[in-house]
Amino acid sequence: MNISQLKTFIAVVDHRSFSEAARILGISQPAATMQIQSLESDMGATLFDRGYRKIDLTEAGEVLVPYARRILADVDEAHHAIENMSGTVSGRVTIAASTTPGQYLLPRILGRFLTTYPEVGVTLRVYDSADVVEMVARDEADLGMTGAEVPGARVHYERLGTDELVLICPAGHHLTGAGDVTFSQVASEPFIVREPGSGTRIAAEEIVRHSGIDPADLDIVLELGTNEAIVSAVEGGMGLGIVSAQVAAKALELGTVARVPGAGFPVERPLFLVLPRKTLTRAADAFADHLRGEL
Repeated sequence: MNISQLKTFIAVVDHRSFSEAARILGISQPAATMQIQSLESDMGATLFDRGYRKIDLTEAGEVLVPYARRILADVDEAHHAIENMSGTVSGRVTIAASTTPGQYLLPRILGRFLTTYPEVGVTLRVYDSADVVEMVARDEADLGMTGAEVPGARVHYERLGTDELVLICPAGHHLTGAGDVTFSQVASEPFIVREPGSGTRIAAEEIVRHSGIDPADLDIVLELGTNEAIVSAVEGGMGLGIVSAQVAAKALELGTVARVPGAGFPVERPLFLVLPRKTLTRAADAFADHLRGEL
């Protein structure tokens, strides 16, 4: 038995897929299969029932899971302890971020961080908030940043900074000349929204509920994968959208979209640092502290 075998075992357990485990670990699927076969040979037991399009743990596999997780956690702790013996912060940090912080906030902060810590390498990946949280929970990212908390996740949240959400409409829309309106007055308009799991979608639905309206009652004509796509659809006259003011800034300046006056907007929403339930590496801890200082 070796550490690589246990890492592959846990990856297959978490993803219930040899191909997905191999992708996450950066190895080929045959290599992942061989790792598991070698581990099963070492343990003298079959660990997975491999059915058609389905992988389940055997009884022996279920028994091995907590021991494997504990061993891998101890190895991580050992690495961290050795890293802490050095005065130099080095290594690589993988950051998962939702769209708004990942595209508009973190890139400029990362420049200053890398100037301070030139021996640290950074990988920044942008996903929706639900995937960001899942990546941190599964140790596929060292830490994350989102615009909303995802309930029930095995992570820690730290409120860190804010973002402003605005309600936008096409230029020349009848609402722009209506004076301050309530949200109930715009609720019958067609809306363009982010996909489920997006932090913007989660925050927007909470705002709608706060106004006394069920989000399910909105006339949602289109779901899109990015805030930029929502701005483009609003520019095209397809409906109203709720997006970050940072995302809408250029279109507002050009006059291709307009803010809807009133309706409870703009609304400030918190941003969250997403942390794993384990000790951070020195490089990840340094970046978390740098974020706290910036925000």
